[in-house]
Amino acid sequence: MRVLHLVSEKSWRGGEQQVAYLIEELQRQKVSCYVACRRNTPFETYCQKQQVPYLALPFANEFDVVTALQIKQYCQQQQIDVVHAHSGHSHAISVWAHLLGNKRPIVLSRRVDFPVKDNALSQFKYNYKGIRRIICVSDKIKEVVSRSLKHPELCVTVYSGIDMSRFANSTRSHKLHSEYKLPPHQKLVGNVSAIAPHKDYFTFIDTAALLLQQRSDLTFFIIGDGPLREQVEAYVQEKGLQEHVIFTGFRKDVPQLMPELDVLLVTSETEGLGTTILDAFSCRTPVVATAAGGIPEMVENGQTGLLAPIKDTQALAASVLQVLESKELQEHLVQNASERVLMFTREQTALHTLAVYKEVLGLC
Repeated sequence: MRVLHLVSEKSWRGGEQQVAYLIEELQRQKVSCYVACRRNTPFETYCQKQQVPYLALPFANEFDVVTALQIKQYCQQQQIDVVHAHSGHSHAISVWAHLLGNKRPIVLSRRVDFPVKDNALSQFKYNYKGIRRIICVSDKIKEVVSRSLKHPELCVTVYSGIDMSRFANSTRSHKLHSEYKLPPHQKLVGNVSAIAPHKDYFTFIDTAALLLQQRSDLTFFIIGDGPLREQVEAYVQEKGLQEHVIFTGFRKDVPQLMPELDVLLVTSETEGLGTTILDAFSCRTPVVATAAGGIPEMVENGQTGLLAPIKDTQALAASVLQVLESKELQEHLVQNASERVLMFTREQTALHTLAVYKEVLGLC
């Protein structure tokens, strides 16, 4: 089987990491993977380092017919069986390529939990006859997308997965305490994600402010970078919390940092799935999160973590305190979470995705 993955994003975030995991696991299953990606991006660098056959293209916009024609030609040259589009722009390009004569079936991945736009272009793209399956990374996304489809049965859920081996040696080493000169007794509450609008770091900061009214032994970590960093930093200053909130920027040592957190606090307003939570599960770090998007499919309230309503700072703060103040609750949550995470591995994601390809091609 030969699969062409379309990756149009300029940056490397969670979605791109998921595509990389998928390619590597599919290769282990003897699937030949090819990539069409945006030129001069981290994903092009990834393909070069991993020696994945690829074509670098402009992906100038959703109406880039030149890119679509080149994809059609590449599919013919490489005898591609399935085109897998992994983002909005690549979705559109896959449709134009199909309209221009590239008759390979299209599989689309959907990773965000907001509704399909109610305009003619979006409705056409999602209901285009060449799209044979829409892979949603959570049941919540499947539910949302299905509302806009003439054939909702095309939607299937395949959960994103993490690389469990990254966390095999993750133990608490007091790295953050040492690096930021914090006293050993200080409790650390943090999140590891892009500082992007849907992560709602303003609610994270408001929750921190409430918690600091009740405990003085807390330091909050925002591990990551993103387009709203300056705005969130300004909000921290406005709230007078600059001595209590630390921005680390993007870090490559998350497997060493995650075990340092006493609580992973996720305050997302929308979330396709949220694989940072799975990282925390692997590291036995307790999770408090909003019930956004697909999060409740991982975080079962009171079992694998604690859930609170979106933007409910009072409930979030109360849940964090509950975890910090009960060793018994901590152990209960992390034990259940360490078992739940086995459902969300990169191997499982690839096997389920491969089953979708086979179904589309009539091989099962």
